[in-house]
Amino acid sequence: MAAMNLVSAGVHSFNLKAGCKLGPRAALVEAGPRGDGSPAALQVSRGDLAADLQAEARAMARAANASVYSPELLANKYGSRPVQAAKRTLEILVALGSFALQLLVDQRNGTLDRNKRKRAIELRGIFTRLGPTFVKLGQGLSTRPDLCPPEYLEELAELQDALPTFPDADAFSCIETELGMPIESLFSSISPSPIAAASLGQVYKAQLKYSGQTVAVKVQRPGIEEAIGLDFYLIRGLGFFINKYVDIITTDVIALIDEFARRVYQELNYVQEGQNARKFKKLYADKEDILVPDIYWNYTSGKVLTMEWVNGVKLNQQAAIESQGLKVLDLVTTGIQCSLRQLLEYGYFHADPHPGKLAFLDFGMMSETPEDARSAIVGHVVHMVNRDYEAMARDYYALDFLSTDVDVSPIVPALRDFFDDALNYTVSELNFKTLVDGLGNVLYQYPFNVPAYYALILRSLTVLEGLALYADPNFKVLAASYPYFAKRLLTDPNPYLRDALIELLFKDGRFRHLLLGPDGEELRNLTIKEAVRVTEAIVLGSVADTYTLHLLLFKL
Repeated sequence: MAAMNLVSAGVHSFNLKAGCKLGPRAALVEAGPRGDGSPAALQVSRGDLAADLQAEARAMARAANASVYSPELLANKYGSRPVQAAKRTLEILVALGSFALQLLVDQRNGTLDRNKRKRAIELRGIFTRLGPTFVKLGQGLSTRPDLCPPEYLEELAELQDALPTFPDADAFSCIETELGMPIESLFSSISPSPIAAASLGQVYKAQLKYSGQTVAVKVQRPGIEEAIGLDFYLIRGLGFFINKYVDIITTDVIALIDEFARRVYQELNYVQEGQNARKFKKLYADKEDILVPDIYWNYTSGKVLTMEWVNGVKLNQQAAIESQGLKVLDLVTTGIQCSLRQLLEYGYFHADPHPGKLAFLDFGMMSETPEDARSAIVGHVVHMVNRDYEAMARDYYALDFLSTDVDVSPIVPALRDFFDDALNYTVSELNFKTLVDGLGNVLYQYPFNVPAYYALILRSLTVLEGLALYADPNFKVLAASYPYFAKRLLTDPNPYLRDALIELLFKDGRFRHLLLGPDGEELRNLTIKEAVRVTEAIVLGSVADTYTLHLLLFKL
């Protein structure tokens, strides 16, 4: 996870490239070590796609033995190591058993609800002490309102990857082993100690020997595969027990564990992370306000990732941002619009985003939104605005929250009870965190299975709103998101969204009160603006077509 503040690197925080002047945007892709370990002083221009693909292929070859999550392989490996498994099992059971005992005492004393926050804080501490796998597990649970009550979601979201650093000698040895060259042949300089440490690795600042380009070098933590593999083997065993004997949990725990484990293992393959960055960069190639650092493939392997260094400022450093003539809220709003576009247009989004002006780092965890779900999410917002709770409940089929054999009628009153109160606020007043917490309570009470992409984007927008509150306690992420949804409805030719627009504006052949009443001013203004833009586009297109036709006739 290479992004704590774009000047240095870290994890799980939004970042911002706040008007800092960048050096050359990696005009050269350096070819350092080859697959055979021999040095190379070749400089390849950015436009030399063939050479870049060859460099990527060599990186893939170096990562050929990268681990892939396989429950069967883990069972074979650790099933034959009973002493090692028993020792770790005892460590986990003591930590989690004491926590479970406290919950039982709370339940017997009738203090379970009152002590939720306290117990959530304790669980966060337990996960931190149990190491990288449980830090990741806690972070994953913090995005699952269908599994955890709000108090636990909030506390587990505070879990940090900032674990103790591992020895620099081990890191430098890993670089040399992975890239097949002495470190002095690769870099003219490298920071003597890491600038950040995370659960899976740590990051150094270096300078490439052959070009002088400043780069960030992420090195994987030694023994991390062994530790994570053993933990997932044991956790999966616990999942079997829960599925069989714990009736109160209706979700398929084994499926959740397998999905999560696959994501963590993907993060262990740094070549895959580089490929994620390349795909993301291609999607945003035409966006001037978005920066995706270049990957230096000849300095990358399964356990070492070298990417362009980007200077920047953390989003909560308001004074530093404003000293450069920028506004935090403008940048946050841009981040929100970008997150929504990732989710609902491209369908390929940053599951652990770090947006700035906009600089995205750390592509270890990416996710994709199914095409049908993108439209369903917009339609769900329309149904919410219209207070059509029956349609909202049915949306959960399309969103894959519920199996089609689940009766949604009991869910409708719960949605009505919460949203009738929440929607009494105007769009500019409604707090996104309150909305998510309320929806989380509904999800927690019923047999929902929230897809990972949906949970992660909710988490992203909630964090963005929280960061914006540093600058303005009255900031509301929904107000910033509203223009995006209105624009999509007014301009997208998708038939589903066309129907959703009609549903939003009309009821029984008449304009809804939402558009005509005093609370509809924001939507009216957006409708007018987008109608003007569409009209301008049509007129300009017609003029261009007419001009082209005249030219053709003149030539004839």
